[in-house]
Amino acid sequence: MNLNNVVIAEVGSVHDGSFGNACKLIELAASCGSDVVKFQTHIASAETILSAPNPIYFDSESRYDYFTRTSFSLQQWKSLKKHCDKFGVVFLSSPFSIESIDLLEEIGCPIYKVPSGEVTNHYMLEKLADICKPVILSSGMSSWDELDAAVSILIDKVDLVVMQCTTSYPCPIPLVGLNVLAEMKVRYGENIKVGFSDHTTGVAAGIAAAALGATVIEKHFTFSNSMYGSDAKNAMEPSEFIQYATAIKDVWKMLDSPVDKSDCTIYSDMKSIFEKSIVAASDLNEGELLTIEKIRFKKPGDGISASKYKDVLGKMLKTSIAADQQILPGNLV
Repeated sequence: MNLNNVVIAEVGSVHDGSFGNACKLIELAASCGSDVVKFQTHIASAETILSAPNPIYFDSESRYDYFTRTSFSLQQWKSLKKHCDKFGVVFLSSPFSIESIDLLEEIGCPIYKVPSGEVTNHYMLEKLADICKPVILSSGMSSWDELDAAVSILIDKVDLVVMQCTTSYPCPIPLVGLNVLAEMKVRYGENIKVGFSDHTTGVAAGIAAAALGATVIEKHFTFSNSMYGSDAKNAMEPSEFIQYATAIKDVWKMLDSPVDKSDCTIYSDMKSIFEKSIVAASDLNEGELLTIEKIRFKKPGDGISASKYKDVLGKMLKTSIAADQQILPGNLV
């Protein structure tokens, strides 16, 4: 898949372990303008110890129990991949262990997303590099040094997108970091694309990121902000996601359609209607010399342009001109 001008609906674990919810979220995301639907593939025993702490924004159950309860079987993952195919969106998932990469390879996952917490997991990155499929690399909690190391593992082997991201749920506006997009372009050059993982609760950050060169935009997606789980209350509901995806794609379309301001011929008809021509301020007689007091500037703009008024000052009329009549080149000596 070409990771250029792509909107990702991040379902994550919003399905709360319900296969039916996961299928319906795919259908909704597709209808709302998403190009890619992203999940998270958790295998609890492979990624966390029993006593691992919870993030501050979700402590209703232990991480181990949550990952176990909301996980899918291999067959269910295969079905979700097929469901994405059916509804015309690309299936994507973030692996959180080597075992989850193996599972995703078995179902034919075409792209991988490295979550923020795995940027320093170099063994996982090396495995993804060897697979040679496109990789989207998050940067939410990484320093430049950590991100540099991760990029160096991947950049020569995969089609790479590095995402500006702030690991804060929801992300406060002052921490969005849109400036980082330009810094990434300078730092990593033309060999990578840049993207934006939007953890704000509004639409402005994603639209601005698209205008600043992000070619992949990701946003958490949910049925309702009232759903249970770690992501739903900070995700975007379908009605707003439609507007969000539409606006972002409009921005990309604008950027892909440069306008040449040196050529305004397409506006010829409008210029004639809205611009001004030079006309007589009052009835003028043959032989009069034109001064600024004897001319006015009025629509339409199909005569001598108001911009040329200095060219007619001091010229003599060879015919009489009535008030408000356009002064044309043929009227001048």
